[in-house]
Amino acid sequence: MAKTILHKANTRGYADHGWLKSYHTFSFANYFDENRIHFGALRVLNDDFVAGGMGFGQHPHKDMEIISIPLEGDLEHQDSMGNKEVIKNGDVQVMSAGTGVVHSEYNKNADIPVKFLQIWVIPKYAGVTPRYDQITLNPEDRKNTFQQIVSPNQNDAGTWINQDAWFHLADFDTDLEKTYQFKQSENGVYIFVLSGKIQVENQVLETRDGFGISQINEIKIKALEQSSFLIMEVPMLK
Repeated sequence: MAKTILHKANTRGYADHGWLKSYHTFSFANYFDENRIHFGALRVLNDDFVAGGMGFGQHPHKDMEIISIPLEGDLEHQDSMGNKEVIKNGDVQVMSAGTGVVHSEYNKNADIPVKFLQIWVIPKYAGVTPRYDQITLNPEDRKNTFQQIVSPNQNDAGTWINQDAWFHLADFDTDLEKTYQFKQSENGVYIFVLSGKIQVENQVLETRDGFGISQINEIKIKALEQSSFLIMEVPMLK
């Protein structure tokens, strides 16, 4: 029988630093809930708002797969590997921190905010060589289907990370229903609704709700209205 966990949008942790407003699906920084440490290898899911011209100064990471998905605005990234890039809506950025990396992230624009998802995945192997990757997606490729954006395989669609995880974005029209097949039967899937309302099996999810499901091989997803959502399939680490 499938095992599930529901995180309604209004139950997330919240931090307001003025220039930064962040909702935490899982325990992060000053927000701690012993029942919300992680979902399998999915360790952090932050829904961030950064005011114009502001950002995160240089700070270190180690042994974590970090995925950033901009939703609005332009985010400027700079790191100790020599990368200096700007990511915007439609891009996906991946950083394998591995043995250690230092980076900064700033809103490139002084007059408009940046909204982005910051996601951390526990890696399959510790101590790998740090790496950076960035891709630009075609939004038409997720219209009424699942657009793969992250996988463990360098030659697959999207970018890749150091973990047996697959991420997909989807934009569904009202009443569309599709079945998502798990890539590995022992994995779990965490679905995060960006906008709209969907039904996953028998659970209705609204904007910014999160829903984890495991011990199952496939799930039916139906859009109850025009909806966009992110599917994160990850190993179910204890």
